[in-house]
Amino acid sequence: MSAASWHAQATSAEQNPVLNIAIFLAFVAVTMVIVIRASRNNKSAADFYAGGRSFSGRQNGIAIAGDYLSAASFLGIVGAIAINGYDGFLYSIGFLVAWLVALLLVAELMRNTAKFTMADVLSFRLQQRPVRMAAALTTLAVSFFYLLAQMAGAGGLVSLLLGVDDALGQSLVIAIVGVVMICYVLIGGMKGTTWVQIIKAVLLIAGAGAMTIWVLALKGFDFSAVLDAAVNHPENANGAAILAPGLQYGANPIDFVSLALALVLGTAGLPHVLMRFYTVPTARDARKSVVWAIWLIGIFYLFTLVLGYGAGALVGPETIATAPGGQNSAAPLLAAELGGPLLLGFISAVAFATILAVVAGLTITASASFAHDIYNSVLKKGRASAKQEVKVARITTLVIGAAAILGGIGVQGQNVAFLVALAFAVAASANLPTILYSLFWSKFTTRGAVWSMVGGLLSAVVLIALSPVVSGSEKAMLGPDIDFAIFPLQNPGIVSIPLGFLLGWLGSVTSSRQESKRLAAEMEVRALTGYGAEPPVQH
Repeated sequence: MSAASWHAQATSAEQNPVLNIAIFLAFVAVTMVIVIRASRNNKSAADFYAGGRSFSGRQNGIAIAGDYLSAASFLGIVGAIAINGYDGFLYSIGFLVAWLVALLLVAELMRNTAKFTMADVLSFRLQQRPVRMAAALTTLAVSFFYLLAQMAGAGGLVSLLLGVDDALGQSLVIAIVGVVMICYVLIGGMKGTTWVQIIKAVLLIAGAGAMTIWVLALKGFDFSAVLDAAVNHPENANGAAILAPGLQYGANPIDFVSLALALVLGTAGLPHVLMRFYTVPTARDARKSVVWAIWLIGIFYLFTLVLGYGAGALVGPETIATAPGGQNSAAPLLAAELGGPLLLGFISAVAFATILAVVAGLTITASASFAHDIYNSVLKKGRASAKQEVKVARITTLVIGAAAILGGIGVQGQNVAFLVALAFAVAASANLPTILYSLFWSKFTTRGAVWSMVGGLLSAVVLIALSPVVSGSEKAMLGPDIDFAIFPLQNPGIVSIPLGFLLGWLGSVTSSRQESKRLAAEMEVRALTGYGAEPPVQH
């Protein structure tokens, strides 16, 4: 696809913003009706936070896929493969392998032990107040960084998908995404949010699947022919190097190891993913939901391999890199090349639906953490009624939504990759060590939990702030002119994750406090058997 052809497609897309917006509004209208219907049964805290634990393993697995497959997964990975080839696909592998950690170590045990939030597990056999405060802090930090990246991504996509390229127009779209997301959470709670994620997952996987079949059909269903076309495309200056490792990470393999650690270990510590395990009635359903999620996410990431190389073959890496949105434009440009304005409009709507579903999941997680862990458990010492707690969660939703809108507008045009990296690095450094120690180490103490969470959070944030992602490089958030980067890696995982585990161990062995052996035994029994876990709510 030549530059002239790209310009024609871009003009075509801009001449059809009505089509793109109409498809998007149709999605919002349908899902809002479903959310309102789902909200009729929202009577208790369990309904608002955990959807009344009324979802089957299959439904929850599809919703997890919808929660996990963000705009970065779809647009970012396809673009990374189109431009960097093999190294871009390593993101897909990392995100998928991460689910094995969640399945084997976390999903069932978390569901058996907790009630609504990650802090329920971490504070079960330790001192409630300090552990819940630390867990709520890391939950809010991960959720906010992830929210910023999604909201800023919404603004960045507008220029390509709807033809709105001025800052005011992009700010308006970010605000609209934020308002719709707030409505989903306020009206539907977890039940409504789950149905939005299910619908979005089906649309995203179906859309990516249709484009994958289309790309393969053009090359006689021969994937090697797609690879040959990508290698031989006139815009591909790297030749056959796109089929081998090293194009993106060859210069600094330690940086890649650090990123891989954060991706693989961070998923099992993402609060909005962990919270999904509480929406099923039994431990068996929790396992089943993760298996469904692995299959759906795995199939989707196989699609990204075909779509990435397909975009390189049919559109060209130079056209993608210079288009509005840069790498993120690969999937929409491929859609425009394959199916013209109609398919571009559908993929545009799916991209926005993806952002909406993910930010709704993040928002309900953050609001539940504040209302359940800080307001009820710390400030009210567990004496707040379910009605009061849900009211505070709704107010928190408004505050977080407003902060996400303002933050998203504030980081427009900035390098938001560090926000996603920071979210995963914080989850892996602060949350995962504490979760694993709580579930598997009987001598874990309150001091160990607080040190691990606070130390992991601070080390990840400080190292990112002192890295080339923020200053001192061409693609830095603050630009090359400001330079205070003293940490050489772009991702802090290789330092902050071991530090999180070390601080958890060190805090525990130096603590003189004796934690309750009875609660430790009870937690072990509940984690392994599910006995005493929250029963399913019948409606």
